[in-house]
Amino acid sequence: MTVSASPRRLLVLVASPRRDGNSATLGAAVVRGAQAAGSEVSLAFIDDNLDGLVRDCRECRDEQGRCRIEDGFGGLFLDRFLPADGVALCTPVYWYGMSGQAKVFFDRMFCYFAKSHAGSAQVRERIKRKRVALLTSSEEIYPAIALGIVHQLQEYARYTHSRFIGTVHGWGNGRGEVMRDPQGSVAAAEALGREFFERPYLDLQMDTPR
Repeated sequence: MTVSASPRRLLVLVASPRRDGNSATLGAAVVRGAQAAGSEVSLAFIDDNLDGLVRDCRECRDEQGRCRIEDGFGGLFLDRFLPADGVALCTPVYWYGMSGQAKVFFDRMFCYFAKSHAGSAQVRERIKRKRVALLTSSEEIYPAIALGIVHQLQEYARYTHSRFIGTVHGWGNGRGEVMRDPQGSVAAAEALGREFFERPYLDLQMDTPR
């Protein structure tokens, strides 16, 4: 009897306040591509799950070491982010960096990653070895426009022993304008979703067997 492998799980995080904006359009394209490839995929808007910034955990935690911020972040992080095999972050370029929603999402991870959280050992193990991708959008278009965000996500991937497998940048300002991007960013986002778990990744180190 042949047992089929479970589909790999992809979480698409949209870090824009606009539900019909360009970052969301790129995220929807990733979803289409991933579904076509048979992946189990879901999309979440980060600001649906955030009501506050990270606080001083020494003051915020309750007697059991749990975060006192009562919003949807814990559910999004513990129940959707950690079980995912891959994560695609979709963010507009704000002041040449990621959006506030995206930054707060990463900041709030610390509440669960820190050793003062009772489940931190499990969190640290489950956060590792994911495939990670970045999709950005902006009105400006030049080669270095999103490099600050690329570098930040690359360092996150390095720190968590994850694989940063691709980027897509979309040109557009008005809602849906990215659909007319002459560089074909929506098609590229769909291809990224379709190939998310198959794209080659090789990061050589001096002791890598060759």
